[in-house]
Amino acid sequence: MAQTASYTGAILPSEILWFPPVAALLIGYLLGSIPWGILLTRIAGAGDLRSIGSGNIGATNVLRTGRKGLAAATLLLDLLKGAAAVWIVAAWFPGEELVAGAAAFVGHCYPLWLRFRGGKGVATMMGVVVALSPMAGLVYAVVWLGLLATIRISSVAGMAAAVAAPVAAAALGRFDLVVLFLGLALIVLWKHRENIERLVAGTEPRIGRKRG
Repeated sequence: MAQTASYTGAILPSEILWFPPVAALLIGYLLGSIPWGILLTRIAGAGDLRSIGSGNIGATNVLRTGRKGLAAATLLLDLLKGAAAVWIVAAWFPGEELVAGAAAFVGHCYPLWLRFRGGKGVATMMGVVVALSPMAGLVYAVVWLGLLATIRISSVAGMAAAVAAPVAAAALGRFDLVVLFLGLALIVLWKHRENIERLVAGTEPRIGRKRG
């Protein structure tokens, strides 16, 4: 039986070398696809989040329920599931962290359980970025929170933070992460295409205003 060195340096049969990346993909996707916004609003008796405001499952739409605590919890848990996917896979399958991070992000944006209609990925992407590069994650947080506090337009803050991630990775010399972060940022922009149309039309709501 042919054998080859695995990612840990141990000798494994060549035909099972596919297992670590597949396991990382599944762990990441399953964690990322947990719809915390829907779960928390249902538990709190706030109704089905998909029938409220924009229908999005993220923290910004949870805020439209008037439950600031639920919105904060949703944001934190969506962030943590991205980071947790990277950390768990780093411990169990070293070398497959990028696969896990990408899968967690895709799981949030396109969860199987919700017919692939998920969130826009800003919080989950931050979790992935923080886990893979804390300094790039700091840049992400500063851009996101800084714009939220000043212009109070969630979509602009989220998109700017996502675009800042690959730029920060390149500036830090983490060219191994640039392609991943750029790919995630492009998906964030795609998920915000309706927001972009409203921004152009001047009808994009600011935080604190309820949408009809």
